[in-house]
Amino acid sequence: MEKDKSFLGTEPIGHLLLRLALPTVAAQLINMLYNIVDRIYIGHIPGDGALALTGVGVCMPLIMVVSAFAALVGNGGAPRASIFMGKNDTDKAERTLGNCFTMQIIISVILTVILLMGNRSFLMAFGASTNTIDFAVGYMNIYAIGTVFVQLTLGMNNFITAQGFAKTGMLSVLIGAVANIILDPVFIFGFHMGVRGAAFATVISQALSCIWVLSFLFGKKTFLRLRRKTMKLKADILLPCMALGSSLFVMQLSESIISVCYNSSLLKYGGDVAVGAMTILTSVMQFAMLPLQGLGQGAQPIISYNYGARNENRVRSTFKLLLKTSVTYSVILWMIIMIFPQIFAGMFTSDSTLLAFTKTSLRIYMAVVFIFGVQIACQMTFISLGRAKDSIIVAIVRKFVLVIPLIYILPHIFRGNQTNAVYMAEPVADILAVTFTAILFFFEFRKALAEMSGSQNS
Repeated sequence: MEKDKSFLGTEPIGHLLLRLALPTVAAQLINMLYNIVDRIYIGHIPGDGALALTGVGVCMPLIMVVSAFAALVGNGGAPRASIFMGKNDTDKAERTLGNCFTMQIIISVILTVILLMGNRSFLMAFGASTNTIDFAVGYMNIYAIGTVFVQLTLGMNNFITAQGFAKTGMLSVLIGAVANIILDPVFIFGFHMGVRGAAFATVISQALSCIWVLSFLFGKKTFLRLRRKTMKLKADILLPCMALGSSLFVMQLSESIISVCYNSSLLKYGGDVAVGAMTILTSVMQFAMLPLQGLGQGAQPIISYNYGARNENRVRSTFKLLLKTSVTYSVILWMIIMIFPQIFAGMFTSDSTLLAFTKTSLRIYMAVVFIFGVQIACQMTFISLGRAKDSIIVAIVRKFVLVIPLIYILPHIFRGNQTNAVYMAEPVADILAVTFTAILFFFEFRKALAEMSGSQNS
């Protein structure tokens, strides 16, 4: 018997958020293992571990670009599909799914060609040195081949969780992550392939996840099914999806740009060891952010569906619960990082110099992560409500208006330790960004609720 999609509008919010968020948080943590496990194994390669880790870290801007394009289409299309489901417009919901699928195939082909043709030039510009460029190119040449699997797995899996199939979405990522954990040591150490082995393991793992995602969306258990007739691109379907997804696209693309800025500045002031530490800091920041995004993705179907159904009380209550949960997580994680930074650093390297350097820089870089739950909860709610303009604004302000300028300004202010000054750009930007986002959200959320109430009463 087919599950009734109206459960998103009827079940108790606390129970529903728990049921949807736990698998999506688990999926985000598991997804993080793709890159994290690679770095852990690579960092412990005998002899060349520290340089290999730095080389793969320089690849992160390009990997983030691939993820950003998946977010542009998938993270924008999934909330719109949920809103159409709330309005009982299954045809438009399925056309949204089909158009996003086609667009991701097109983007994947273009990205693969660009990455294969120009990755050495990109990597040198992104902070690779003569010591690390061979490791970086070796990893990226192979990773680029699997671009289509990454795109479809990340992008299409959003449509699974957006329908309320959170456990299925979690399994999509779990399949690939488990395969990656098993294959990494086999290729890296067993076949003596080093960083190229890590890339092979990742591509194979993503391919397995991709097969699972597509088999579900083409199957009979889903509410919204991939059908050939819905795959023809139509501007009125696709463009609103890409507009809504552009905020997460900007966030993730800007992470790539910011990574380049960090790497170039850190290479200038601190050398390869500072760039290597940044690889670890980025990994820990992913650990902090992905569960928050998982919570937001768990809340997204509830907010989007009830926004489409004009149920103001459930939209308001879901946001409040999302905010409380996100802030609680942020505070707990911040305390653990501040007290035990060596545990996080030691996961990625056994090199004593890099380990000692990273312990200090981690405390600086993550100094105010306890407030970031506010930022993610507000931004994910903007997206869930279909308010593309607001979500784009907060993404641009934090990344381009604040972080990037501060990377270059702070070393000229704190000349005593210019390397640490570069790391300080993150906490300073976070304080200003969260303040701005909270103020904007206060006014825009009230406006959204008022519009919803007005439509309901008219």
